[in-house]
Amino acid sequence: MNMRTRIHKARRLVVKVGSALVTNNGAGLDHAALDEWARQIADLRRGGREIALVSSGAIAAGIQRLGWKKRPGEMRLLQAAAAVGQMGLIETYEKTFSRHGLITAQILLTHDDLADRQRYLNARSTLAALLELGAIPVINENDTVVTDEIRFGDNDTLGALVANLIEADALIILTDQKGLYTADPRHAPEAELIEEGSAEDPRFEAMAGGAGSDIGKGGMLTKVLAARRAARGGAHTCIASGHEPDVLLRLTRGESVGTLLYASSSRLAARKQWLANHLQLAGTLIIDAGAAKALHEGRSLLPVGVLEAKGNFRRGEAVACVNEAGEEIARGLTNYGADECRRILRKPSTDIESILGYVDTHEVIHRDNLVVRAAR
Repeated sequence: MNMRTRIHKARRLVVKVGSALVTNNGAGLDHAALDEWARQIADLRRGGREIALVSSGAIAAGIQRLGWKKRPGEMRLLQAAAAVGQMGLIETYEKTFSRHGLITAQILLTHDDLADRQRYLNARSTLAALLELGAIPVINENDTVVTDEIRFGDNDTLGALVANLIEADALIILTDQKGLYTADPRHAPEAELIEEGSAEDPRFEAMAGGAGSDIGKGGMLTKVLAARRAARGGAHTCIASGHEPDVLLRLTRGESVGTLLYASSSRLAARKQWLANHLQLAGTLIIDAGAAKALHEGRSLLPVGVLEAKGNFRRGEAVACVNEAGEEIARGLTNYGADECRRILRKPSTDIESILGYVDTHEVIHRDNLVVRAAR
């Protein structure tokens, strides 16, 4: 199979553009470049694709607006620059996309928004609604309020997290380089462009070593690490030059542009691996034999099969599902908090609304959010 067809078939995309591109290497917002990407995104939208845009550039734009010659080191000055620059950045995006008939929405995120499961689900719901409405979410880190301890560190990482958040098929990272090379082409003229490879290939990390520019924090290494993170959610990543003519259109036509780092696992398999190995459990649901059998048959966990809820977990947190003998049957993300589960346990799904006053879903845990242990 031609790996490039994976991008051609992608219906939901995250496009990330870096500071150097957005601000023309710090000279100010590059209106022509922004208009060109908006034109291509509008074309993709007309073709039925959903696009979320992760854009750097607020701090760089603020630095330019404030007349500073270089990026400051003090956090308070960086936050001030972000506040100044974000105004111009989002205004420019709004005007640019509106010329192509598209509505934009501003989303500012911090690490806490995605680390906290409730806020994570709220962000996902909002982004899903915007995509359904045909809007283009313009996403950036909320640099005005973050500190070193809670920041993503670079928008390549944010792009990968957003790809996982909205379950995107692909992440396209536009940069000022043509892609990933076997060595830094600025210092090794013999370096060759890598056209494609697995996002999990450990060799790429060594090839991508090096820092970012004075304008932005990222470098090729952060892009390789972002591709690896996106792959764990089943998304393929393309790293390509934002200066390439029609780069987004050509990539989505399946042309060989830049570097494709593909995911080796499907989204569902990657999500279940994440559930199985990377989440701390917030509580426990004791389930009956009928529910245990249903889970092994690939069905969802319904409230009628829940005997007891232990812990103080919240909606969206990971819990263990154990049988009456205390053996773990499965683990997954619950659609209801502990108090809600205690009120609806042993009840049919049709009673949820009358008991709680609303119904979120008819399952306590949907099968797509469950990892079932092999039957013994």
